[in-house]
This record gives sequence, structure tokens and C-alpha cells, in this order.
Amino acid sequence: MRPPAPKSVAQLIEDHIQQWQVGGKRKYKQPIRPVVTLSRLPGSGGEILGRKLAENLKIGYFDNEIIEAIAKSAKVGDTIVETLDEQDRSMLSDWISALLGDQQLWPYEYLHHLSRVVGAIAAHGHAVIVGRGAGFILPPEITLRVLVVAPMEDRVRNVAEMFKVSEEEARKRVTRAESERRAFIRRYFNADMMEPNYYDIIINTQYLTIDNGVDIVKTAYNTRRWYDYSTRTK
Repeated sequence: MRPPAPKSVAQLIEDHIQQWQVGGKRKYKQPIRPVVTLSRLPGSGGEILGRKLAENLKIGYFDNEIIEAIAKSAKVGDTIVETLDEQDRSMLSDWISALLGDQQLWPYEYLHHLSRVVGAIAAHGHAVIVGRGAGFILPPEITLRVLVVAPMEDRVRNVAEMFKVSEEEARKRVTRAESERRAFIRRYFNADMMEPNYYDIIINTQYLTIDNGVDIVKTAYNTRRWYDYSTRTK
């Protein structure tokens, strides 16, 4: 028996939208819906850690590819925002207003779509969001911000083994990807992604296994005090 074919990005997005639409019809609404945002250096194992964490916690998983696909489609982004109720749309509006007011980031139309998408996912809550500066978009009171790192030589070796390429080629890939990620954060958020004050947890996979990292983040997720937006007053 053949294993099922992996789902396309479009199918994954549709699955999430259907889940949110069903969830929105429930009378019971959880007031505290925390989100994990995961930044990572290339080759550090961040994506693997994020996926394992989501599976372990039984929450949604949104990787770089999914977020990028949604952010580049205004129609899909609108559909996702429409899955929110009135309270959550108001909350999303507040987040984006705060982002604009603090940093004056427009005229980047792309960032507008990206912020709406990441904010809508966070409003639904219970999700791991990997990459695309999500930790710089969302307010820290509802976000567990994680950075996964490792020394360059470890990351080069990991990429060489994973993609079956030479260490020279692996180093080029790691260097290029890291430069692109740091430039993205500088361009849109005027920040250094390696500044530790932007994170709640930094996982170094040089000596910690992926499972060690999952356990650390899971403990923080389950024990941290979260802000309850349902109690706020306008």
C-alpha cells in the first residue's frame, strides 16, 4: 500500500480555513490562544523542531512556504480574515495599528498582507508559525518567541547530510539563506534577528537534540502566563 501523497500548499491552506470555519461556529470560545513564533538559522533544525512541537502539542503548523503563499494572495488573505469573529477582527486591527504606529512600515503592500495573515492565524491561536518575521509582527503578550541556532560548522554539516551535497555547496546555501533572512528582518522591521532581547527562548542545537528543544518549548508554552484578550476593554 502506497503512503498518501503529501498535500500541496493550496490544500494545506484550504484545510486550515475549513477548520477555522467549523471552529467559528462553536459557542464555546477559548479566551487564551497562545502562538509560538519560531525564527531559525539555516541548518539549525528549526523547521524540524517546529513541526515536532506542533505535532506534540496538537496545534496548527504554518511554515515559511504556507505563510508566503497566503501573504502573496490578497484573495486568500481576505478569506482567512473573514473566518474571524468581530472581536478577533478588532484585535487584529489593533495589532496592525500598533505595528504601523511604532515603526511606520508602510508603503510595503506585501507587509500589509503578511501582517494580516500572521495576525489572523494568531487570532485563531494554538499554532506554530515558522519564519516570515511573525515574532516581530505579533504582540509579545500572546506570543512565545523562539530562536533556534547552532554554530556555522554544525549547520553546514547538517545541510550537507540532509541534501547530499558537498560541504562547500552546503556552506554557500547556509550563508546565502542566512543573509536573506537577516536582510528580510532588517528591511521590514528595522531589527537584527540575532538580537536576543527579541526572544523568550533561544535553543542551541549544537548540544541539545531536537527532542530536547521540543520539550523545553513545550514546557514554556504550557506554563507561561498568557494575556487574556477576552477581558480587555476598549
